[in-house]
Amino acid sequence: MVIVSRQNPLVKELASLKEKKGRRARGAFLVEGAKMVREAFSAGMRVIRVAVREDYEGETFLPPVAVFGKDAFAAVSDEKSPQGILAEVALPACSVRPPEGRCLLLDGLQDPSNVGAIIRTAVAAGYPEVYLADCADPFSPKSVRASMSGVFFARLMQGTREELLSAIDAPVLAADMDGQDAFAFVPPDRFCLAVGSEGNGLSESVRKRAQATVRIPMDARTESLNAAVSAGILMYALRNGNHRNGG
Repeated sequence: MVIVSRQNPLVKELASLKEKKGRRARGAFLVEGAKMVREAFSAGMRVIRVAVREDYEGETFLPPVAVFGKDAFAAVSDEKSPQGILAEVALPACSVRPPEGRCLLLDGLQDPSNVGAIIRTAVAAGYPEVYLADCADPFSPKSVRASMSGVFFARLMQGTREELLSAIDAPVLAADMDGQDAFAFVPPDRFCLAVGSEGNGLSESVRKRAQATVRIPMDARTESLNAAVSAGILMYALRNGNHRNGG
């Protein structure tokens, strides 16, 4: 049976996942595109259901599958050019706990694309635990899309700054324009890199907690870098510095 109406209860339920309120209510988020749906299964995520557009001809991964007409699918999709397949995936249960190794603290980042891109790099660079204080929801469609499956593999812990800082028992290294050269800095074996927003930087509570500050050396004509770019450079610079220290 092809579901054609935007008023269909299932269409409304899935469309609600585009908003944080809906994700919290259903305990789930949206994943779009064949590659992302495949990786959700590969990562062991709990896939609740798969929905496809009536003209979709690729792999469906999970029977039975809900089939939507073009208009109904468009009501659910957050993509400009949807591939015709999406999945409802259960939100992972991630209670706040101390980090096991290198980790990342994102402080006040409100751009979901930046949050997703940073999560993608964090997984690649070996920072699998990411703490998010007053940030855009990492499970929003834009964040999930930008993470390129990073949200499936990172442990994402959201909370207040006080709650997160209480859990982080590793030295905090704050990204700051006045800090030490990150490429020359030798970090401890275990640390937490704190990155703030482009507009406001790090909050006062995070700054006070920092054991050291680090910066990216830049040409004087360049004022700053995008938050996701900065975070990526710092993660790799500090990881390499950690290796020089034998970590």
